[in-house]
Amino acid sequence: MRFKSLPKLGIVASCLFYGIGAHAAEDTDQKQLERVVNETIRPLMKENDVPGMAIAITVKGKRYVFNYGVASKESGQTVTNETIFELGSISKTFTAALGSYAQISGKLSFSDNAAKYMPELAGSSFDKITLLDLGTFTAGGLPLQFPDGVTDQDKMVAYYRNWHPSFAPGTYRQYSNPSIGLFGYLAAQAMGKPFDTLMQDKILVGLGLSHTYVRVPPAEMGNYAYGYSKQGKPIRVNPGVLDTQAYGIKTTASDMLAFLEANMGGVKIDGTLQRAIDATHVGYYGVGNMTQALGWEIYAYPTTLARLLAGNSSDMALDPHKIDRLDPPQQPRKDVLLNKTGSTNGFGAYAAFIPARQVGIVLLANRNFPIPARVSAAYKILAAVENLPGSNEAQ
Repeated sequence: MRFKSLPKLGIVASCLFYGIGAHAAEDTDQKQLERVVNETIRPLMKENDVPGMAIAITVKGKRYVFNYGVASKESGQTVTNETIFELGSISKTFTAALGSYAQISGKLSFSDNAAKYMPELAGSSFDKITLLDLGTFTAGGLPLQFPDGVTDQDKMVAYYRNWHPSFAPGTYRQYSNPSIGLFGYLAAQAMGKPFDTLMQDKILVGLGLSHTYVRVPPAEMGNYAYGYSKQGKPIRVNPGVLDTQAYGIKTTASDMLAFLEANMGGVKIDGTLQRAIDATHVGYYGVGNMTQALGWEIYAYPTTLARLLAGNSSDMALDPHKIDRLDPPQQPRKDVLLNKTGSTNGFGAYAAFIPARQVGIVLLANRNFPIPARVSAAYKILAAVENLPGSNEAQ
């Protein structure tokens, strides 16, 4: 398959659609989406001073990628289908897939305690904290970020050894990079190789994501967008402790569509990898209208914008919330919407998909603009997708 270019849309914008020899109905779909995406994204970029964006949509295997603005204000390089963006915390869904792959492969069990895979933590609080607690942010109150002084492996180990839960493990959700970061690290320990190597070989290569990276290689640096800080300065993510596990993946809009399609079972991949990805959709507990899975967050579908905004609020990201544990866990369902936000200092992203509709959307931007604006824009575009001819046909 390859992409066919369509005429430019105005402000350094382009649209690509999936396949060749599109029929009249597909042309109509493209035009309707083009109009809605333009009406949604142009004012959003202006209001939030976003230099560049890529909006990618998959509808039953048809791909639409809309590119806007510039990847670098300094050089004037435009956003193209090859532009690489930082995913921020959407990286957690990739980490979830690797941890799930380790369990499916028999290398670990989510019910194991964390110290089993890191002897340095024996005798600490992690003797009673499971891998599942770490992967679903219920370890007992690990913070959003490591303290500034945690800058290397030895200091990371010391931090975990000296940390004590504020809540009994498995009772409160506290969104945390050190939590899922340690989950990914321990999964790699169980598999006997470095996390970065396993992510590349088992997940990225396994999914055919040839433009998705843990570390962007020199040959691709020309496609790597610059993010922009609140002060408008060019910036890219800095290396940090457990950064890859929590927020370190970089990718293109097209590769993200392939990832969403794999999550919806829409592409042919290795059976073990598919089972691992499917298992990241198991719901373990509820917080309000949101069900926490592994990496992904789930909402019954159809849903409302208000519910999505509540589930993606700063309160959910920053404060602890008592959970309602699902026993047994909720097995993967199709009548749901799964989503995840991601941010670094210079980038903002959002991804969502609806398995029953075989529809997914990705917003990638080289500025960390407000999450409510991302969610609202995606919701509006998804509503337009629902009105496309044939979008409601049975699968």
